[in-house]
Amino acid sequence: MEKERGTPNGGLAHLPNYDAVNKLFEEGRTKVWPPGSLEEKVQNLVKTWEMEMFNKTCFDDYKSVDLKNYTFSLNGMKPVTLEEKRKLGGGYNTFLQTTLPEKFRVYNPADETVESAHVAFTTAFPRGFALEVLQVYSGPPVIVYKFRHWGYMEGPFKGHAATGEVVELHGMSIFEVDEHMKVVKVEFFMDRGELLGGLMKGASLDGSAAEAAPACPFLTGTG
Repeated sequence: MEKERGTPNGGLAHLPNYDAVNKLFEEGRTKVWPPGSLEEKVQNLVKTWEMEMFNKTCFDDYKSVDLKNYTFSLNGMKPVTLEEKRKLGGGYNTFLQTTLPEKFRVYNPADETVESAHVAFTTAFPRGFALEVLQVYSGPPVIVYKFRHWGYMEGPFKGHAATGEVVELHGMSIFEVDEHMKVVKVEFFMDRGELLGGLMKGASLDGSAAEAAPACPFLTGTG
């Protein structure tokens, strides 16, 4: 993501632990969609998209998106292209954009690189952060769905100790696809505070984070 070039791992910046996250998914999902159903197809598409956005380094290795026309937007903010995603610092930082003043940001994408963001979240969630589609409201070419992410905080995050508790993130998304089912446009609507609030519940490891968090009146909202 950071340099957007190929790697010896077939264009993967980081090798995700698929066995661990797949086990987490099977044990924790609340929906079991029939094989071949619209819901299963949408879930598979979103999983492939997420894997590529968060792990692949070379744009040419992306199979799920239209490379020339693809854009991503979060909570109505300005859409970004793949090149702009790279400049923002990759998948995690693009997904956690915020309009909060910097002094209130418990996680500040502006201060993170591709590598530092990857280390922060994979350390907190060593078994991964599973995804399931809860409901599909419309099918292609404009796919609208509700999702749930979850994982167990079994490692520290930004000066806060692991809690061992499940941390969740819910939201809605719109995927526009072309006739080849390539994703052209993605819009996400979610509260990043749901994720970050769960990651800041652990005891402070150095004292500084515990003092800073209460100063943010929006931590449980848009964090």
